[in-house]
Amino acid sequence: MLSELRTAHKVIGVKQSKKAIRDGKAQEVFVALDAEKRVVGPVYELCSETDTKLTEITTMTELGDAAGIDVGAAVVTVLR
Repeated sequence: MLSELRTAHKVIGVKQSKKAIRDGKAQEVFVALDAEKRVVGPVYELCSETDTKLTEITTMTELGDAAGIDVGAAVVTVLR
């Protein structure tokens, strides 16, 4: 799925991802392992509460690149 992330309908960032998860619009959530735990912790909790698929990616740089942006990303959420 990571290779398809660039063209997928998605949101990037913690705030937008949390909203998508709460609204039931999230298909899969990608979280960078090197992101600050205090920042991504609520995303882990929401995914657990809503039974949303969560995939961990090694670095923010790798996740940002896969999403097609020029900076690192802590969280990217693929929408339904």
